[in-house]
Amino acid sequence: MGVAKLDWGSHSGKYRPDIDGIRAIAVTSVVLCHAFPDYIPGGFIGVDIFFVISGYLITGILLKDCDSGNFSISKFYDRRIRRIFPALTVALLAILFIGWFCLFGPEFSLLGKHVAASTIFLENILLWSEVSYFDVSSSLKPTLHLWSLAIEEQFYIVWPIIIFFTNKYKIPFIWVASLLFLLSFSINILARLIHEPAALGRAGFDV
Repeated sequence: MGVAKLDWGSHSGKYRPDIDGIRAIAVTSVVLCHAFPDYIPGGFIGVDIFFVISGYLITGILLKDCDSGNFSISKFYDRRIRRIFPALTVALLAILFIGWFCLFGPEFSLLGKHVAASTIFLENILLWSEVSYFDVSSSLKPTLHLWSLAIEEQFYIVWPIIIFFTNKYKIPFIWVASLLFLLSFSINILARLIHEPAALGRAGFDV
């Protein structure tokens, strides 16, 4: 059997108030973290909660499509593009428009670099690469908030491909998920020793 036969009730059309409740907690924790960083420094965990919810829902959709024989990577990517790019395009154009009037030449050039990275969902990697003593404070980078979107979309690009091959070669999904969990956890432990801010998802935030 290529995929696990699980009950993904959240995709049967039934409203899930429990998931919306968890989302509300996640949003609240992030807002409070920004409003009172000295008192609620760990509020950014709300972003991680969103990652978990998103991964759960998307995995459910993909596994359900595999079970029904309707799995299509191209259709999945098409849905993601239609969902993300309209709002992302408006946001980036607005950032460029305001930056044109508010920034000097070198600053606007750097902004263009970040906008380009955000367009292809690599903003988190660019922010990480810029962390240094002489770097501009991350709080002054207009595209800073797009680091989490970049991570989410990187997951969306890779995960459907993994599930596709898992289904194609009839590999038990639980084996693949368990292996990736152990690999990811091991990398995280190693990253804590090498670059703790990156491992905590805060690279570029404390400059």
